[in-house]
Amino acid sequence: MQERAVKTREAILQAAAELIDEHGFSEASVSKIMKRAGVTPGALYFHFKSKEALAYAVMLGQGDGLEMPPGGDGLQRLIDMTLYLSGELQTNPRLRAGVRLAIEQGDFGLQDASPYNYWIEEFAEQLKAAQAKGEVLPEVDVRELAWTLVASYSGTQLLSHISTRRTDLHHRVTSLWKYLLPAIAAPAVRPSLSFSRQWDRAA
Repeated sequence: MQERAVKTREAILQAAAELIDEHGFSEASVSKIMKRAGVTPGALYFHFKSKEALAYAVMLGQGDGLEMPPGGDGLQRLIDMTLYLSGELQTNPRLRAGVRLAIEQGDFGLQDASPYNYWIEEFAEQLKAAQAKGEVLPEVDVRELAWTLVASYSGTQLLSHISTRRTDLHHRVTSLWKYLLPAIAAPAVRPSLSFSRQWDRAA
């Protein structure tokens, strides 16, 4: 794809994400998206055959552009990732719109677990590494735990959004880990785990 076309597609996705984040799928009209992106109908429909197709691309691309915290794979990095995402959910329209669409996807005729499965795989990779290092108890089914963590995190961020516009999300995610870790983490590891977003200071 030519550089100009890539930039146009990116501008459309960004405009759609911002409007969906602000107003939801129903209120984010094609005309508003075109106006914000600064594109013509021909340009928009060249890249996306419909508003629904555009929304689907935003939903599936919710992880695009994220720069996960550094460090070795394992339990601390997974905690860091969830705290990083809590910060991004306060400021990142692409992630926020993608998450909103995953929840509201019935509004545009979908029942697709792909965005949730993406995070399940991401979290499962960290849990596998943690278990291999002895950080996670050997009897824990890491794939089942990854599913449970994504489901719990999704509910936590949604209630935080409804209650406080996600201003308390870091605290709520920390609380989630507080109650989860005793059931999954090796006792010797738990005291060393941090919730202070150390990678922020390193940056």
